[in-house]
Amino acid sequence: MTRVKRGFIARKRRKKILAFASGSRGAQSKLFRTANQNTIRALVSADRDKNKRKRIFRRLWITRINAVCRANGVSYNNFMQNFYATRLILNRKTLSQIAVLDSNCFSTILKNIISLRMMK
Repeated sequence: MTRVKRGFIARKRRKKILAFASGSRGAQSKLFRTANQNTIRALVSADRDKNKRKRIFRRLWITRINAVCRANGVSYNNFMQNFYATRLILNRKTLSQIAVLDSNCFSTILKNIISLRMMK
């Protein structure tokens, strides 16, 4: 049987891991075994925090919408119920940006939604 030389493949895999860990300090960027552990931990944290970030931003948008709704005398729950009943196509991110940047526009939207809901 012929001899198989795998040096290039193994070196390529190790260099890829070390390149990923290049921003770390000390042995975590120099030694393969510790760099590999550090890389795995970093990727697990990145995956977990990617989903966590979505939850955090949604909470922020809801808080902003709720603050402007309460300033206009309507609860967030009541606003969203009327909002979905009128079938407008705006998400919470857009609504929160409108609420923060132009509260007069948001209060106009809120009054129109409630008046349309009362007519039905």
